[in-house]
Amino acid sequence: MIDTRIQTFLTLCRVMNYRRTAELLNMTQPAVTQHIHFLEEQYECKLFHYDRRTLTMTKEAELLQRYAENVLYQEKKLKSELEYSEGVNLSIGATKTIGEYVIGDHVSAFLSEPDNRISINVENTETLLMNLSAGKIDFALIEGYFDRSRYASRLYRKEPFVGLCGKSHLFAGRTVMPDELWKQNLILREAGSGTRDILGQLLTESNHSFSEFKRITTISNFGLITKLLENNNCITFAYRAVGRNNDALAEFHVQGWETSREFNYVYLDTSCSEYAVDVFESYREKEKSL
Repeated sequence: MIDTRIQTFLTLCRVMNYRRTAELLNMTQPAVTQHIHFLEEQYECKLFHYDRRTLTMTKEAELLQRYAENVLYQEKKLKSELEYSEGVNLSIGATKTIGEYVIGDHVSAFLSEPDNRISINVENTETLLMNLSAGKIDFALIEGYFDRSRYASRLYRKEPFVGLCGKSHLFAGRTVMPDELWKQNLILREAGSGTRDILGQLLTESNHSFSEFKRITTISNFGLITKLLENNNCITFAYRAVGRNNDALAEFHVQGWETSREFNYVYLDTSCSEYAVDVFESYREKEKSL
């Protein structure tokens, strides 16, 4: 079993506050400090620094964090394998576009084996990466950006990133210039979503920002977003999969914008994680036959 002092260390890495760590672990603050001092003595390095009352991690702490997260995940995976000896038991995450519009047939293919089990957490990128670091999921299927120095990854597929609007919108089926965008009402995903981050990057690359749009409405639910696109004079940006099966929606493109992005398996760099990705990926061929 993983040492309780490592559990304390990982919690402190997550919340970056000794008092809050003590509250979460039902410990005293001096006990938290003792755990950290023990690890610093054991590994002969400083793990945290205070800089103007702000707690920061050292490079050694970041290395220990990655190692400890991997060990914690593998321990949880061992418990799961011992509990379910038949079939494959996976716990995965997916960003909202992928979870709602992309992996349905793939999951069905996986579940065509009667002993296989799967739980799927559909969330934004930020939340999924937190769950991944905490060992709560085997891997995440993520659209957009993530820290490649911290996580292992593998390409799932590439998907066009397009503008979406109603069939009667003046942008429908067109390639528009960036300056045509600013008079539009933009529907934007919530902070932390991969879709929002990609659009922000595209705007930055063309020396623009969200503030230039006439109006912005923030919505986290794709069902509501597509309904508003159908019934109102507004636009959004999303992956092609979102509008693929909706006859009331049309695509548009922006001149000069790169329009293809990756969907990636993202996982901790462990053999257990790699195995989980391999097993799920092996059902891709079966998915095509459904």
